[in-house]
Amino acid sequence: MESYKDVRRKHIRLHMEGALTARDKVGVQDFVLLDAYTSESAFVDNLRKRFNENLIYTYIGTLLVSVNPYQELGIYTVSQMELYQGVNFFELPPHVYAIADNAYRMMCSELNNHFILISGESGAGKTEASKKILQYFAVTCPMTQSLQIARDRLLLSNPVLEAFGNARTVRNDNSSRFGKYMDIQFDFQGIPVGGHIISYLIEKSRVVYQNQGERNFHIFYQLLAGGEEERLAFLGLERDPQLYKYLSQGHCAKESSINDKNDWKTVSNAFSVIDFTEADLENLFGIIASVLHLGNIGFEEDDQGCATIPDTHEIKWIAKLLGVHPADLLEALTHRKIEAKTEEVICPLTLELSVYARDAMAKAVYGRTFTWLVNKINSSLVNKDFTRKTVIGLLDIYGFEVFDKNGFEQFCINYCNEKLQQLLIERTLKAEQAEYEMEGIEWEPIKYFNNKIICDLVEERHKGIISILDEECIRPGPATDLSFLEKLEEKVGKHAHFETYILYLTRFCMGEDHCISIFFRFLEKNNDLLYRHLKEVLCKSKNVILRECFLRAELENRRRPPTVGTQFKNSLSSLLEILIAKEPSYIRCIKPNDRKEPSKFDDFLIRHQIKYLGLMEHLRVRRAGFAYRRKYEHFLQRYKSLCPDTWPHWHGPPAEGVERLINYIGYKPEEYKLGKTKIFIRFPRTLFATEDALEFCKHQLVARIQATYKSCLGRREYVKKRQAAIKLEAHWRGALARKAIQRRKWAVRIIRNHLPRLPESWLLCTSFPNASDLLRKMCVRNLVQKYCRGITAERKAMMQQKVVTSEIFRGRKDGYAESLNQPFANSRINEGDINPKVLQLISHEKIQYGVPVIKYDRKGFKARQRQLILTQKAAYVVELAKIKQKIEYSALKGVSTSNLRDGILVIHVSPEDKQKGDAVLQCGHMFEAVTKLVMLVKKENIVNVVQGSLQFFISPGKEGTIVFNTGPEEQIYKNKNGQLTVVSVRRKS
Repeated sequence: MESYKDVRRKHIRLHMEGALTARDKVGVQDFVLLDAYTSESAFVDNLRKRFNENLIYTYIGTLLVSVNPYQELGIYTVSQMELYQGVNFFELPPHVYAIADNAYRMMCSELNNHFILISGESGAGKTEASKKILQYFAVTCPMTQSLQIARDRLLLSNPVLEAFGNARTVRNDNSSRFGKYMDIQFDFQGIPVGGHIISYLIEKSRVVYQNQGERNFHIFYQLLAGGEEERLAFLGLERDPQLYKYLSQGHCAKESSINDKNDWKTVSNAFSVIDFTEADLENLFGIIASVLHLGNIGFEEDDQGCATIPDTHEIKWIAKLLGVHPADLLEALTHRKIEAKTEEVICPLTLELSVYARDAMAKAVYGRTFTWLVNKINSSLVNKDFTRKTVIGLLDIYGFEVFDKNGFEQFCINYCNEKLQQLLIERTLKAEQAEYEMEGIEWEPIKYFNNKIICDLVEERHKGIISILDEECIRPGPATDLSFLEKLEEKVGKHAHFETYILYLTRFCMGEDHCISIFFRFLEKNNDLLYRHLKEVLCKSKNVILRECFLRAELENRRRPPTVGTQFKNSLSSLLEILIAKEPSYIRCIKPNDRKEPSKFDDFLIRHQIKYLGLMEHLRVRRAGFAYRRKYEHFLQRYKSLCPDTWPHWHGPPAEGVERLINYIGYKPEEYKLGKTKIFIRFPRTLFATEDALEFCKHQLVARIQATYKSCLGRREYVKKRQAAIKLEAHWRGALARKAIQRRKWAVRIIRNHLPRLPESWLLCTSFPNASDLLRKMCVRNLVQKYCRGITAERKAMMQQKVVTSEIFRGRKDGYAESLNQPFANSRINEGDINPKVLQLISHEKIQYGVPVIKYDRKGFKARQRQLILTQKAAYVVELAKIKQKIEYSALKGVSTSNLRDGILVIHVSPEDKQKGDAVLQCGHMFEAVTKLVMLVKKENIVNVVQGSLQFFISPGKEGTIVFNTGPEEQIYKNKNGQLTVVSVRRKS
């Protein structure tokens, strides 16, 4: 016969094979577990399945893919945060909290720095992901009262930066128009103590121009919608944004999905927490208002073709808000100062150049103010304790996008994303290679990826174009779009992905799918020059913020300022240096459709994002060797129930336990490798089979655990009840004993009151000491005999009846103790009270006892006055001159009464004797009547004292019920169920 272990092993293996065809309908939660991991269609299909079930998060190893649901899913509660806190990374379903918690735990345990890179297209949810991570740290990290301010400032820096750096675009209502890197600093206890923010390439061009359906930065609209009347009057502003050119070009100044007034309240509250003074706010909003006034300056052309400003109303407001002289500002906007070797020449500007100067001033003022704002926030976040800190960085970077017309800023953004993608693949490859080498596992695909992927990534096509731009901007002589085009032809014209069209149109294709970007006005935006004349005016400003932004030292430096491209390349290089020094975590955000609609999944759009986010490349790197790897301890802890040798506890080394486990469930040699500290599983189906076997085993274990647990609970409950019963019985016996003692003492007192009393003093005989005792006993005996002779036969009979009553009712029926003082009568009815006809009918029998009773009909329970007459042979129920029922003692089965104070008694008869049924009576002398009846019947144990209810015979096959209850007053009635209900008042004994 097969052993139990062999049978169990066969069941597990059979289930492993059968369950593979019934894979979860919502896809896999880690793309690494896809069988068709090289298929983009399989990737998209898995993403769609999960999205349709509102499962927006999926892993690629430790990288998190997040799809924007465009709706609230209720998955960001405090209870969810607590659920993911301190849990092993793969124990729970994918979540942004798992990424945050894993980075935090690794930082605390290894005391090294981490960063979380959040990337994706505009509208994919990058900013929201960043907020969720900050909220997670704020809620779950340990906190002290003194450090709560630092935590609040970290959280509230977000709405301020969003107000000044985010805007509505055609793809996103809250699109970040700058790159943000935030370091959150933690002390040795893991408490957040400070932070630092670095911003990258704010989109200054948005200040002066917005495309159709887009808005300027939020702060402009928030100030107009929510600002106090006094503040707006001081700034010279009206509430209607349509009045300002810089706010109305996109034709969507007011958007129903954005509540600028409420957002203003949030920003105002954040300013107070971040420690902005009233003077800071006055200067800051003075600059914001001046930008709006700048946009409303109107230029006209004079006869010489030079620009003039006929209406100086806006000039005066700007001069007041910025603290500059109106005449100086007017001249700087319409003239340009040109420096020769020995003199300065002021030349008038054309209309076009004046507009350029105005817009350049607006962009420069806003851009530098934004930098000041970031520095101001940093000063409030700085931690003055200079002990060593560990940090977690959050990089919320603008997304790679391809438009029909791509501006210079988008070109720089795409270049940044290329570099970050290269960093991701390189770091992932290095981490994979290091892990395999550390575990002693051979990994052949490393060579392939080193040759294929890295070679593709090192094509620095963007970097080459930026270098050409810089050369064109700084070379002597006029630089034009044509000269830039010729330079491109010369440098990269032979590149396979470069195509040239007529004159100013350059197309730069990226990849085999021929995504085409069209670049225009690159030279102008790369230069981003602010005329020296305007700089001089701004350097003299009395606005404290502007004085910090435009230093006089700039005027002394005659060197050409670095181009925007050069500044961006330098800041990107410094960012990469920061990231390389930290341990990475990655979040790739995907938007499912362009219309921000929930539950809509656009395959074409998502495939496009999967390509430029490099998700397939990342998956191929992770799947190049083994699909799954776990530490022996974690693997054994999860699957130990599948093997009898490892369940419930394995006491040997974890590696040996895992080997014993996988041999038991039947892993084949080509399906796995054992490293030094981890098991590596090559195929997803092997893991799925193990998971399905675990689910099968769980049901068996749960049933066994439930049975054991229920048995334990039952035993525990039984022991508890038994102990309680023993305790109750002990207390009850004690109470009964004390009650009996009291009754005996009372009886003794009663008897003593009736006995003759001995003399209080007794003469003592000194000559014969025993004589006194003998004389005392003789006296007592004499008194007792005298007492007994004095008891009449009638009294003796009554006392015997009382003894019978005691045997029947003592301790069983309420009211018995009070009845002891009441002497029994020979009869409660005189012979003269009995109808002569009745006396004649029973004349052959001697009447022993009679008592008035109330008889209740057996059917309707109607009360009727009757007499109960007991003779030597029978009991009669009499109505006036009629005998209603005769009950022979031989046919009497018993007498029932309740344990309460009611006077109900039921005389039960044998149905065979053709009686009318049991007699239901109420008697005022119940103890007396029952005792007399029992002594006449001469049968033992015929009285039954019941609790709750009793059944009585009505007619053959039919019975009635009497229910006994207690209440505030005595009553007898027929209830809704047709039962006779007797309510009595319970009194304290």
